[in-house]
Amino acid sequence: MPGLRYFPRQLALFSAICALSPFARAQAPDVAAQTELIQQLLKRIDRLENRVTELESERSGSLAEKKPSAAADPSATAAPLAPATIAGMGTAGHDHGTPLEPTSTYPSLRLSGFGDINYVASDQPGTHTGFNEGQFILHMSSALSSRVTYFGELSMTARTDAGSGSPAAGGFNLEVERSMIRFDQSDHLKVSFGRYHTPISYWNTAFHHGSWLQTTASRPEMIQFGGSFIPVHFVGTLAEGSFSAKGLNLNYNAGIGNGRSSVLSRSGDWGDVNNNKAWLANVFVKPDKLYGLQVGAAVYRDKINATGRPEAREWIQSAHLVWSKENPESIAEFFNVNHRRPGSNVAVNSQAWYAQMAWRLPFAAQWKPYYRYDYIHVPMADLVFRGAISNLAGSTLGVRYDISNFSAFKLEYRRQSRPGLADINVAWVQTSFTF
Repeated sequence: MPGLRYFPRQLALFSAICALSPFARAQAPDVAAQTELIQQLLKRIDRLENRVTELESERSGSLAEKKPSAAADPSATAAPLAPATIAGMGTAGHDHGTPLEPTSTYPSLRLSGFGDINYVASDQPGTHTGFNEGQFILHMSSALSSRVTYFGELSMTARTDAGSGSPAAGGFNLEVERSMIRFDQSDHLKVSFGRYHTPISYWNTAFHHGSWLQTTASRPEMIQFGGSFIPVHFVGTLAEGSFSAKGLNLNYNAGIGNGRSSVLSRSGDWGDVNNNKAWLANVFVKPDKLYGLQVGAAVYRDKINATGRPEAREWIQSAHLVWSKENPESIAEFFNVNHRRPGSNVAVNSQAWYAQMAWRLPFAAQWKPYYRYDYIHVPMADLVFRGAISNLAGSTLGVRYDISNFSAFKLEYRRQSRPGLADINVAWVQTSFTF
């Protein structure tokens, strides 16, 4: 309370000036009276300062009794946690989620969430037109010390088979989408352990669960949650960091963990299905001179032993080019998935890509029209993907209207073409929000 110590003196001096002002205006001031008044004020200031000193001593003693010593808690003397967006934990540079504010109290838990309500009309056989609840997402972020943070993401999705079976199926599927603890050594090195969105795709790590985060109502086909083209989730450990690199802002991820499980679309949450660890590496740059530009590439290596699928070695290569400014917003990604049977020199490549363009209107900033083209090609020789993933060419056209800073309204039309099948047309109306 340093400022409090000097406040009484300042107040007293101000009072003295006010008190003396009539004398200053008088033609024949009483010097003796002025001197006596000043002496009284100075004595009062001394008494007030002594009382402030006593109060500060009592307060310091009280805090010393409550606060653990530095020897008992090494984090007590460490610098407070810098503001960080933990939604991007394990995926350096892709920060979308709940920021942790600087704190000296551990643990410090913060909750936030996302939701969306949809109306979907489709001419695809077997589908139903009407409202659906979308996903309810809950984010939990907590600083455990100045260098240790935790992040968790839960999703609840309505089930199509709710109430059927014995016992009756529940109304929603509860899923732990992400759960990770991260240790920050420095900006150059951060190590985490847990369940991630696999950082071999820009979209997969920039736009997590919660459709409010992304411009569009839907995700690209090859990165759909529950899809099989790339492993959307990864369980293991990741090292990440960034370097200025003379203004290039080089970022990296490197990780090892469980690959795909016996179900092609699932990660090895309970353990590795074949004791053959998957590994990945990802690098990208975000140059200072071209703010908004991001260019990167990634590789992923695994061995697949999925039920009903032949055993195969899997190589995935990906690349992305992003311009994240609103006028325009441009995102493009390419994926090549290589499968090779053990003991065979024959490799099969399945490929997919998408390109999306959006533009926030300068004369009506709440409106943001967009267009995306999706393409997937799986050759007949790819026995791992055949029957699970279909060839596709599709267009998505829509507009986003930001109702507020935390809610949006989207109108979207999708048309998909698949070989040998009738085209599918989908109209999508969505309201999405964060809280």
